[in-house]
Amino acid sequence: MHARRQHDADLRQLMQGTGRLSEGQLQLLFLMHSYFLRPEAEGQPRIVDAEVADAAGALAVTFETASRGLVLEHQPATPAGRRMAGELRGILQQAGRGGGSRFEAEVAVVLRAIERGAAQSGEHPRAYLDLVARILGDTAGPAVPEAPRIVLP
Repeated sequence: MHARRQHDADLRQLMQGTGRLSEGQLQLLFLMHSYFLRPEAEGQPRIVDAEVADAAGALAVTFETASRGLVLEHQPATPAGRRMAGELRGILQQAGRGGGSRFEAEVAVVLRAIERGAAQSGEHPRAYLDLVARILGDTAGPAVPEAPRIVLP
């Protein structure tokens, strides 16, 4: 039961930071979170919240301007942010094929939510990513069933 309460608290914390999202935006949110939580290539350091915020913020500007018909590719400040933005841009372009400016605007809203969450993560450099990992990890349920807490005679 404690695990369920923790999951609910984590989900509430995440959703408070994102604001109100449509079903399509929620799908995009979890697609992007899955990307940020993927295993790093060998030799790559683990990403931190600040790099996620950097990549998400730069991509948000790119998609915001694209939704208005302008082509402006904003570059993140960090090398990791640039790498992630490039990879995620490709994934999002594939996902939004034919979606046009409406899709680009939806993506920008979700990227801004991720940027806000990752930017205000607190004192731990991976607090936001750890929060998301707990939520996404819990969606599959526990790998091993918990032992019953009531001892029967």
